[in-house]
Amino acid sequence: MDPPGTAWSRTSSSRTATRELPARRGGSGPRVTLETERGPVVVELFPAEAPLTVAAVLSLVERRYFDGSTWHRVVPNFVVQDGDPRGDGWGGPGFALRDETNPMRYETGTVGMALSGPDTGGSQFFITHSPQPHLDGTYTVFGRVVSGLGALAAIGQGERIRSIHR
Repeated sequence: MDPPGTAWSRTSSSRTATRELPARRGGSGPRVTLETERGPVVVELFPAEAPLTVAAVLSLVERRYFDGSTWHRVVPNFVVQDGDPRGDGWGGPGFALRDETNPMRYETGTVGMALSGPDTGGSQFFITHSPQPHLDGTYTVFGRVVSGLGALAAIGQGERIRSIHR
């Protein structure tokens, strides 16, 4: 049985598996680069799917809000989480965003907004290490890693984001 999301294309006499990403409205979105201690991680943002979340994150990036922050949660084969100025999982930017659930799926490298309840997003975000279908439709998806999955996989708890920039 083929894994979900696998499409097969013919190349000469063999089949080649390719991963298909969900179709997105509006084409390619803006990108930000997370400069981590393990290398750069480039994230494409999804303004059509999560306009309020993307606008808030870009505003925080412009203010250099994330620079020097700590990956306070790292769970192997699940997620890495950052965006908390306190570094303990309880901090935030002083505002809350309404949830923007959308049809995007939690695949490897999906970026989502962390929550402590409905409509409580702010600055804490997570990036999945592997597909997490139980998160689909529950947490706002607002981006995906397009480069740097190796660096993402190597991140350890307590390491820092040097900077995030456009």
